[in-house]
Amino acid sequence: MIEFNKAPFTGRETQYMQEAIEGRKLCGDGPFTKKCHTFLTERFGAAAAFLTTSCTHALEMAALLTGIGPGDEVILPSYTFCSTADAFVQRGATLVFADIRPDTMNLDEKIIEAAITPRTKVIAVVDYAGVACEMDTIRKIADRHHLQIVEDAAQGFGATYKGRPLGLLGDFGCFSFHETKNISMGEGGALLLPDLSRREEAEIIREKGTDRSRFFRGQVDKYTWVDYGSSYLPSDLNAAYLLAQLEICDNINADRMRTWNFYDAALRDLAEAGRIEQPFIPEGCIHNAHMYYIKVKDLAERTALIAHLKANGVQAVFHYVPLHSAPAGQKFGRFAGEDKWTTRESERLVRLPLYYRLSEEDAETVVNAVQSFFK
Repeated sequence: MIEFNKAPFTGRETQYMQEAIEGRKLCGDGPFTKKCHTFLTERFGAAAAFLTTSCTHALEMAALLTGIGPGDEVILPSYTFCSTADAFVQRGATLVFADIRPDTMNLDEKIIEAAITPRTKVIAVVDYAGVACEMDTIRKIADRHHLQIVEDAAQGFGATYKGRPLGLLGDFGCFSFHETKNISMGEGGALLLPDLSRREEAEIIREKGTDRSRFFRGQVDKYTWVDYGSSYLPSDLNAAYLLAQLEICDNINADRMRTWNFYDAALRDLAEAGRIEQPFIPEGCIHNAHMYYIKVKDLAERTALIAHLKANGVQAVFHYVPLHSAPAGQKFGRFAGEDKWTTRESERLVRLPLYYRLSEEDAETVVNAVQSFFK
């Protein structure tokens, strides 16, 4: 069976993890975590970067930093993972789900303004498949209404929008380093800040509400509990694994891009015949080959295709079930306007196997299996 995903492994992870073990510094913010922070700030031009135990925790930190609370509203796409919503639900905010664009599966910038009310405080955008939303337009809307932007760039590591890296397109950016992502530490994530104005507040939240980071910089003579927070620090053992991948992240993304391009070229005939739709990359967006998906006619055809691929040794999967249709989504939020595309497009989408070092032979097997279904 050709698996849908395999966690990336470069070969140096074991060495770095052994060094972390021998150094007897395994808790958070050890030497490997600091190296990862340096890499992220220098690579992306972020003012500050904080490794977290997951992208979920990075989103929770971002929600805390926005100051959102009971009575406030956040606009977000329904087509996303529940973590995007959970971060705000935990603060008591109301979710306002908005429709997506059918071409990119991203939040439709044209309908955001109609969803804004006097209670709106945050717009949460999701860079689906490593393709950015139309962020210049969304930024103008946010500025016009004095709103903050939380960018869920869980899938966006290494992708850009008009030359700017994903993760730094809003007021707060969140990466995922889950094993399904391009760059992995098993479970993990990161919060990126575009400027230093919120750095100390972020440090306090991340360090259980203490000013421990200021203490280690010599800014205070002892550290104490000063505000709310939690323990968002990953083990330095995880950071050691991550660093090995960060160091060759361009190679990893290039390897994935070869597979992505192969799929796109090999399946073009089916798209031109109107049997499938392929991913759309808007002008100005450079994606990171996080996933390759196709869209088929409807839910019934998708179900049949996935079964056919499985019978031919290929594991393909669908993706999000729209949050507004879930019990928690109905409990904690509402859909603004018309669900013109979210449900329809979500039922048509199939993700094909794509991971670091997927062999050419296996990629050909995947394509042949898809083509044989439509024959």
